[in-house]
Amino acid sequence: MQLVLASSSPRRQELLALLGLSFQVISPNVREHPTAGLSPIEQVTRFALEKARAVADQQPDALVLGSDTVIELGGQLLGKPADLSDARTMLMRLAGRSHLVHTAVALCNRDRGIEFVEIDTAHVEMKSDLSDLYDRYLASRESLGKAGAYAIQGLGGDLVDRVDGDYTTVVGLPLKLVHRLLRSAGYPVSVHVDDLYQRKPYANWNRFAV
Repeated sequence: MQLVLASSSPRRQELLALLGLSFQVISPNVREHPTAGLSPIEQVTRFALEKARAVADQQPDALVLGSDTVIELGGQLLGKPADLSDARTMLMRLAGRSHLVHTAVALCNRDRGIEFVEIDTAHVEMKSDLSDLYDRYLASRESLGKAGAYAIQGLGGDLVDRVDGDYTTVVGLPLKLVHRLLRSAGYPVSVHVDDLYQRKPYANWNRFAV
């Protein structure tokens, strides 16, 4: 059974590769527009399922993994910034506060009737407002396309004070959860996930490991 990652995200591709898996990448044709009335957890669940289902419809014999990440601040969803001005506004809202990062993982296989979806949540505390640092960070344009307008595995790690929870959840693909779901679906994973978490072979992982 072929494993397919339903994502165009280089970060998710890099993280999944850490499990030593061979997989195909297919970008799902899904528009990520939040639905009014859904909580952040309901929204991230819907997005992950929609991505996995869209690709599973094209590849019914494959095991398709879809994932999505959202930021929750004070009960409200923070998505991806529309532009750099929007990114600055998001970062200012996050400054000096804690927020939740929800990442949903969905697995689908049409031929075998498999459909799993679960969520992992991490708490992230940001540093206080550092306007000069924000200026430099926004100039890098790393904020664009990132939930909450920062990338913890990149330069955005300098904006983060601490992480309580799974670092890979914040990056965008909780590997312990992925490992468990794959095994539940009968898909073999040769890499020992506990050893992987001890080695932390990904950018900035050691900085925020608990």
